[in-house]
Amino acid sequence: MRRNGSKRRLRSRNTLARPAVAGVLGASVALLLAVPPAVAAARSVGGAPGTGETARTAGGAAGRSCALPGQQWTATAEIDEGRTQRFADYGNSGVGWTGGDSTYSVPLTSGRTLWLFSDTFWGPVNDDLSRPTTVPFLNNSFVVEDGDELTTVSGGTPDAPESLVPPDEPDTWNWLGAGTVTPNSLDVMFLEYGRTGPEPWDFAWRENKLGRFDPDRLTLRELVPMPSAAGVQWASWLQRVGGYTYIYGVEDLGATKYMHLARVKGGDVAAGPWSYWTGSGWSATETDTARIMPGVANEYSVAPFRDGYVVITQDTTELFSRNIVAYVGCSPTGPFTRATTVYVTPETGADGSYGNPNIITYNAHEHPDLRSGDRLLVTYNVNSLDPNADLYDDVTIYRPRFVEVTLSSG
Repeated sequence: MRRNGSKRRLRSRNTLARPAVAGVLGASVALLLAVPPAVAAARSVGGAPGTGETARTAGGAAGRSCALPGQQWTATAEIDEGRTQRFADYGNSGVGWTGGDSTYSVPLTSGRTLWLFSDTFWGPVNDDLSRPTTVPFLNNSFVVEDGDELTTVSGGTPDAPESLVPPDEPDTWNWLGAGTVTPNSLDVMFLEYGRTGPEPWDFAWRENKLGRFDPDRLTLRELVPMPSAAGVQWASWLQRVGGYTYIYGVEDLGATKYMHLARVKGGDVAAGPWSYWTGSGWSATETDTARIMPGVANEYSVAPFRDGYVVITQDTTELFSRNIVAYVGCSPTGPFTRATTVYVTPETGADGSYGNPNIITYNAHEHPDLRSGDRLLVTYNVNSLDPNADLYDDVTIYRPRFVEVTLSSG
């Protein structure tokens, strides 16, 4: 619930907070991605004919069967109280990270987990759990979870923190996506955005990048350009299966979003070459990439589950949905069948826990490395359509929520 008292409007609007809600709207409305017309027109659900491997020899597409799509699914969910409280206590302390979104995770050595955040608020925090309008605002950061301890990793210094991957030119910024660990590096996908005009929503996606970090020091070693010719943001999910790393992306048309898929042999997504799922096989040409399914968010997960695969995503078939849903399929390439709603977010909208019509939830996905059997750890993000008031008025809003979901079939 909101703290006692009416919603306080800030006297000065901090323009640095705009990307925080911009990232949400990128998952919800038709503002972000201008797809080249020729590319958009050429895409179809079936895709263009592949110029590479056929579906049957491509590592799991046509002909593969499993039990998942034919079963009836139900889900039970409960809040991960321990992790939720851990992040709340840490964020309320005002030391380092006090809130953020994206919330990808990567396992580190010695049982630690690295949490990856895009837009990030830094401390301090006021006693009434508001934040000063002068706090630092970063576009990407890490938080290391080591048992009950959390530690923020950023660029710059504790007194003058900066994004881990700062902009390389004015009026641009980098939001992160999924990450993975190789024997020699921590690799994280990044999306560069830039302003296109003077209005708050005048910005657009520009290109995909890979950030390569030292796996021990968690410092940036290099940025590597990633494929960007098809208008697909290749950062939604990374999944190793067999001898391949699968790279899931989103074709973001605002009101409608489509899943796309590429892959590379081995565990190094920068080693190349990439190949792209066309709907019937794999092609070396990026613009042959096909739409697998609509309804996914900008961030989602696709992971092995029982004898097939499970997709966890916010439902983007409806605007500002509070529903987190699961799809199941037999192959990394789909097709995926809607299985069940796994959670209804309680914070959303005027009748939600904040009693605020501007509060929205978005970008749900799973954390397979923290799964226990059929019990999944799912996160989602909470934000406001009026961030320059709400996110400074109440630090508890702009933080991930942690939910344990058990999927059952009958």
